Amino acid sequence: MGREEDEAAVHNHQNAIEVRNDNVYDDDDDPNQKNKGNDAVPAAALSVEQIFASQEVPSWQDQLTVRAFVVSFVLSILFTFIVMKLNLTTGIIPSLNVSAGLLGFFFVKTWTKIASKSGLLKQPFTRQENTVIQTCVVASSGIAFSGGFGSYLFGMSESVAKQSSDTNDYKNPSLGWIIGFLFVVSFLGLFSVVPLRKIMIIDFKLTYPSGTATAHLINSFHTPEGAKLAKKQVRTLGKFFSLSFFWGFFQWFYTAADDCGFANFPTLGLKAYENKFYFDFSSTYVGVGMICPYIVNISVLLGGILSWGVMWPLIENRKGDWFDEKLKPSNMHALQGYKVFIAIAIILGDGLYNFVKVLTRTLSGLYNQLQEKDVADSSLPVADRPSYTKEEPSFDDQRRTQLFLKDQISVWFALGGYVAIAAISIGTLPHIFPQLKWYYIVVIYIFAPALAFCNAYGCGLTDWSLASTYGKLAIFTIGAWAGASNGGVLAGLAACGVMMNIVSTASDLTQDFKTGYLTLASPRSMFFSQVIGTAMGCIISPCVFWLFYNAYDNLGKPSSPYPAPFAVVYRNMAILGVEGFGSLPRYCLLLCYIFFGIAIAVNLIKDFIGKDKGKYIPIPMAMAIPFYIGSYFAIDMCIGSLILFIWTKINKAKAEAFAPAVASGLICGDGIWTLPASILALAGIKPPICMKFLSGKDNAKVDGFLSSSS
Repeated sequence: MGREEDEAAVHNHQNAIEVRNDNVYDDDDDPNQKNKGNDAVPAAALSVEQIFASQEVPSWQDQLTVRAFVVSFVLSILFTFIVMKLNLTTGIIPSLNVSAGLLGFFFVKTWTKIASKSGLLKQPFTRQENTVIQTCVVASSGIAFSGGFGSYLFGMSESVAKQSSDTNDYKNPSLGWIIGFLFVVSFLGLFSVVPLRKIMIIDFKLTYPSGTATAHLINSFHTPEGAKLAKKQVRTLGKFFSLSFFWGFFQWFYTAADDCGFANFPTLGLKAYENKFYFDFSSTYVGVGMICPYIVNISVLLGGILSWGVMWPLIENRKGDWFDEKLKPSNMHALQGYKVFIAIAIILGDGLYNFVKVLTRTLSGLYNQLQEKDVADSSLPVADRPSYTKEEPSFDDQRRTQLFLKDQISVWFALGGYVAIAAISIGTLPHIFPQLKWYYIVVIYIFAPALAFCNAYGCGLTDWSLASTYGKLAIFTIGAWAGASNGGVLAGLAACGVMMNIVSTASDLTQDFKTGYLTLASPRSMFFSQVIGTAMGCIISPCVFWLFYNAYDNLGKPSSPYPAPFAVVYRNMAILGVEGFGSLPRYCLLLCYIFFGIAIAVNLIKDFIGKDKGKYIPIPMAMAIPFYIGSYFAIDMCIGSLILFIWTKINKAKAEAFAPAVASGLICGDGIWTLPASILALAGIKPPICMKFLSGKDNAKVDGFLSSSS
């Protein structure tokens, strides 16, 4: 999804995806077939748009087909379950754009093949329609992240409030108000950047690496060789989807009680298990590890070793001195306070650094673009003018620009839509959150378009969306403005949701405009597919979350299979913004300062030594995630990295072509298993077996009980 920011951008330091059609053929393929049909004009001699020049580009209305949205709806449900599970477990969400494009191609291609045989095919499947599907699915499933179900929104609940120092200021989830909230805040970002699409895509020629990569993927699917490779990728995805699904089903039989089953298998010993070091047999995170860059996975593991292997045991030994030894470990004034607030310090340090870095680069790039535009508009020849501005536009650029500018979206339509939705939102949100006064919302909406532009522009330069960083900014400013006596915690969390949704959807839409520009999909079809996908997400995501919320009584608790770690983090950020630092345990604030500084220093070192060497420096944001929930998922992810590394050494071409399909299959299969598992839990059907491993002390108790009872 190329989405977002901190948690997710631990996310996606994404590299452009290259689709290779050579050296990825199965053993039974005839290698002599690879170059057939290319004798007249070598494929390499033709540009992308020259290959498709003979195909008529459908109108923007014809790109928005019923079958596209039927497929998008089905895939949106699948991807929402996946994103929701990742949200509620660790918060690390890899890019699922490849999976969305690949599965969209497969489903519609199957649809058209059946319709063609039956003589009912009225419209062929085009790359523009494929782009519409990908856009709609990513927009819909993206709401599962920006909707805050694993962060700010769930952080408002009573169950999360009980894990913090403020247990009074809460609002429990309800399907009605969540859907209403998302509908009034999720569309503003779309209207805020529509007037800037030409500046972003054509004038400034921003890269948008994820959008560009997705476009290349879709373009390749619709060439003969690309379609052949896509068919093999889908077949591979299906195999590992089935394997992952049935593995999840098998594991379910052994989870009759808490902390039992394969997910709690002490693979590294019972002592390591007590400190959250074990392999939990999750195919989801093995797949995530195959998608995420190596340095992300290693950073997560290093963070787990530093926290659970070194720091927490040392701080635990200081109980009675640093904090009251009578307090439970889960109390925020005990060890839990160190876990949460040190993680917050690292997240804020890393987020602040990257916010300043991306903002500086954005403003610098914008200034340079405007200066170059001024020079280009003048009649004076300039010797040091970048050469690309003097070159005649290529055939591809001319064709893409012509079609991109063909279907205009009125500026007045965008401005009118923004004002109308803002007015509805200002009137509605105070009824959902009485703590969020109307004038807080007005201030947010005044600054939001500028911040949305900065986020969209920065994403075009760096592929980083800093939506959650802007959200945290809203938490502190609005929370402090409201104050503790006026429900500042809830006001800050709600403001975070408003800001996150605006800047997140803004960057997503500009990414989609870039994808549409490179696949000749109309800006109008991109805009309307994004709107329809967002509307789908505003209904699907709350319903999926509601299923999790009702199926698992301990949702959001550290002992739960779905601990939602960022919900606690976001709530405590809000408390920190409202109440200050007075409630922290001894030396916790000092440690927070130290780790805040370390996060900034690590980033400075990373940038100072350059990209080549800097890629070996750990990412502070990734290191912070296991501070609260442990290292078990880091081991899974590192195993995924190891599999990919070995595969690449054996056959690099096949690994590059099929690893995303294998990873997507592992993630999708395990993710969709959560649907029947949740239904079984709601129905009160429990697994028949509990497979639990006890410590030596606990085993002695069991032996004593058995001997006495006999």
